[in-house]
Amino acid sequence: RPRSFVAGVIHPWRVSAFERLLWRACRGYLVASFVEMPEPMEDPATGESITWVIFLISYWGEQIGQKIRKISDCFHCHVYPYPESEASRADTMSGLRSQIQDLSVVLEETEQYLTQVLDKVVLALPTWRVQVQKMKAIYLVLNQCSFDVTEKCLIAEVWCPVRDLTQVQDALRQGSYKSGSSVECFVQRIPTSESPPTLIRTNKFTAGFQSIVDAYGVASYQEVNPGGRCGTWDVCPHQIWLTFFEGRYLILLMGAFSIYTGFIYNECFSKATVIFPSAWSVATMANHSSWSSAYLATHPSLTLDPNVTGVFQGPYPFGIDPIWSLATNHLNFLNSFKMKMSVVLGIVHMGFGVLLGVFNHVHFQQRHRLVLELLPEVVFLLALFGYLVFLIFYKWVKFSAANSLVAPSILIHFIDMFLFTSNADNLPLYRGQV
Repeated sequence: RPRSFVAGVIHPWRVSAFERLLWRACRGYLVASFVEMPEPMEDPATGESITWVIFLISYWGEQIGQKIRKISDCFHCHVYPYPESEASRADTMSGLRSQIQDLSVVLEETEQYLTQVLDKVVLALPTWRVQVQKMKAIYLVLNQCSFDVTEKCLIAEVWCPVRDLTQVQDALRQGSYKSGSSVECFVQRIPTSESPPTLIRTNKFTAGFQSIVDAYGVASYQEVNPGGRCGTWDVCPHQIWLTFFEGRYLILLMGAFSIYTGFIYNECFSKATVIFPSAWSVATMANHSSWSSAYLATHPSLTLDPNVTGVFQGPYPFGIDPIWSLATNHLNFLNSFKMKMSVVLGIVHMGFGVLLGVFNHVHFQQRHRLVLELLPEVVFLLALFGYLVFLIFYKWVKFSAANSLVAPSILIHFIDMFLFTSNADNLPLYRGQV
């Protein structure tokens, strides 16, 4: 009896169940062979890349063939026609090779054509992007306009800075001329009692600082703006780097002031830098104290007394003297210096903000806020933090190297002032201090 064949592909995880069901349903009247594909292929139904298993089943009888085809359908196999004779199979293979070659040529030519099209699109894409953005902006404005009574022209009510009215009129005149309109567009100022919106002009440098100010609150119309104003601002199209791009000058100044602070502290990566010679003379102290080799061997830490003539030759030209990095009390000295400098600069900054509030209250004729808001702020600021700044400068002026051992602590005084207590171990800075 002649043999018949069923050929197709199946998922690899269904092979074992498929083979067992064929054997039981057909009672062994078949010969099945399974071969795994050398390369994965895409599933036409799901698009998933799968390493298919090719099967070829040889059987006898039409009923067995129907069972095999039904089982193949149940397992979602892809069945392909398999010629019966050797000559037909050879012709089919030849036709398939020819089709594959033709398809390869078509795909290659299509890919080349698409590459050429995409190259042209890449060249035109920036222009298209600008055109789309302009069209989007134009239609956004047009959607906010309203028709007049005759429904033949559009009316737009907008806020415009007075200094830009001439530019707006020139732009409308040029637009009417280029569009070929017989009626020119015109601008008419409308009196209103509403408060205009805030317009803060910035440039590439001030935009980052203005963003910080706007994060706390946008200023009212004609209110003093602490961020400054001038010029215009360019928009960066790269959304990922937008934050860094807008704050590039802010980051630049932060880096510059960090370098400046490093020079003030005379440190670079927590290491002291020697720009000028130290103002402290170890040799003078050694000659005055007559340090011997035995004394140096038993005293790893030595004290430089500024009261000895010639030991301290004057302040360092710029920043902190690098010899402080070798001192055992350098942390106490630097922390005290940094704290006092931060307090002084911070209070000056706060006072500047209160001063800006004065201009706002006077400009908006809010006299009551000068008494009910400004006066309590000034009293609170000067009575507490202004007094603290006074104590800092007073201690710097009054106490020198000769009497530095009896200098009281400002921090203890400030804490005692809030707690309404006194500390006998901490002497007052001046006579009559409470």
